[in-house]
Amino acid sequence: MLEPSKSTDSSGMDEFGYAQTLDRSIGKFASFAAGVSYISILTGVFQLFYFGFSMAGPAYAWSWPIVFVGQLMVALCFAELAGRYPVAGSVYNWAKRLASGTSAWLAGWLLLLSSIMALGSVALALQITLPQLWSGFQIVGDGTGPFDFAVNGVVLATIMITISTLINAFGVKLMTRINSIGVFVELIAAVLLILALGWHVVRGPEVFFDTAGFGEGHDLGFFGVFLIGAMASGYVMYGFDTASSLGEETKDPKRTAPKAILRAVTASFLLGGLILLFGILAAPDLTDPKIGAADGGLQHIVLSVLGGPFGKAFLVCIVVAVVVCTLAVHAAAIRMMFAMARDNNLPFSRQLSKVDPVRKTPTVAAIVIGVLAVIPLLVNVMQPAIFTILSSISIVLIYMSYLLVTVPMLRKRLLKKWPGAGDHSEAGFSMGRWGLPVNILAVLWGGAMTLNLIWPRPEIYNSVPPFEWYLQWGGVLFVAAATAGGALLYRLKIRHQTGILAEHATVHAASFPVPAQDPTARVDTSSTASETSGPRDGDFEPQRVG
Repeated sequence: MLEPSKSTDSSGMDEFGYAQTLDRSIGKFASFAAGVSYISILTGVFQLFYFGFSMAGPAYAWSWPIVFVGQLMVALCFAELAGRYPVAGSVYNWAKRLASGTSAWLAGWLLLLSSIMALGSVALALQITLPQLWSGFQIVGDGTGPFDFAVNGVVLATIMITISTLINAFGVKLMTRINSIGVFVELIAAVLLILALGWHVVRGPEVFFDTAGFGEGHDLGFFGVFLIGAMASGYVMYGFDTASSLGEETKDPKRTAPKAILRAVTASFLLGGLILLFGILAAPDLTDPKIGAADGGLQHIVLSVLGGPFGKAFLVCIVVAVVVCTLAVHAAAIRMMFAMARDNNLPFSRQLSKVDPVRKTPTVAAIVIGVLAVIPLLVNVMQPAIFTILSSISIVLIYMSYLLVTVPMLRKRLLKKWPGAGDHSEAGFSMGRWGLPVNILAVLWGGAMTLNLIWPRPEIYNSVPPFEWYLQWGGVLFVAAATAGGALLYRLKIRHQTGILAEHATVHAASFPVPAQDPTARVDTSSTASETSGPRDGDFEPQRVG
């Protein structure tokens, strides 16, 4: 077991009640790369382009700027929080300082589940690209069977998750080195792809203002199918909080993490938007059914437009993007599991929070996350619509976990309690007077998108036979079970053992002073203030052995 330093040091972890046990070696570019690789435009845009296009045609691209504006509001709120609390498991730790213990635990729980689901769905993206790169990657069948696509995707994804587990378990230096190189390749490839597609444009932008018959027969017309197709954009622009979740391993995190969050989401919007724009304008034939098919999509457009070795080279870059995206999602999930476990907030917390003394990384958590990510793949192995189902559920869960941060943050703003009185932490980023309107928009956006994504539409949750009610309502049932089950687990068991494990605690009384007039008050690391007139839901007792 790694013996953490108990003295106050430049890491700043004493301020939050934790000892510095992880390896603080991540620089500015690596922090930015972590956020970019999680969002990963070449993964997300290429993975679900076919879905968005098949639902709403070329005009689905309007969902991209709409999603960006909404997610930018959330990112600004997160940047402000990252500027004060750059701690592992960022969403969980932020909620811990903004709301009750139950809300904080649910935020971490839902984000942990979503990360596990997202890890599997991101790794599945290899199935959309590798067989188009070389037919030999279609290991199972020839791709024409009803389950060839799904089964082969699970095989490729399992191999990828295994590789990711080994890299993440080895240490953050190796992971960030590979990640940074991969992101550099991804950014260069994105720019070159934009230029190449732009050179081959064959139509004008008026195509984005033509519904092209999409939505006919739908109850809400084009707007109805547009809301469904928006999932393709919503799936891409999230995970920017990863830059802060790696904050304990980042140099000067209070200044680095907020910038990384905002730069990651902005860069992804610009590059991804231009790829969408020029990809649609350069497509030889927009009526080609392959564009809206899972084995075609944007990859098919790239191969059709660029052809030969150039098209294949860009597909290789997409594979690189999928690999680094998988690494980033895995890394974020590990930090969330570690953060909750060191607060004794998970079953087997002592084992899950164990940090390797040499590699200074939560090795056990890395392995457990890898194993858990494969389970949803195996459960859905015979489901032809595996991509859209897993993707939808993972997005719903992450939007809900984000709401468990932005909603209590808004409440504190309205009560004039943000930042909290007695909060002595130095802010690395602040929105100032713009904080309230931005926060309101972030909450409204999060609520609207959550409702849109969880709506039990057959196009998402039961798009292929057999058509059963429980399949169409599967997303709602899973999310409800995960939320209610998690809340019961916390209320009935976990909350009675909550407290920072002794091996992760540090002396931090100087950072969280106990008011002199209340000698019975105790230090509470779940709040930024010292409002501790007695126990309450969510108290975290430092150095308590679980």
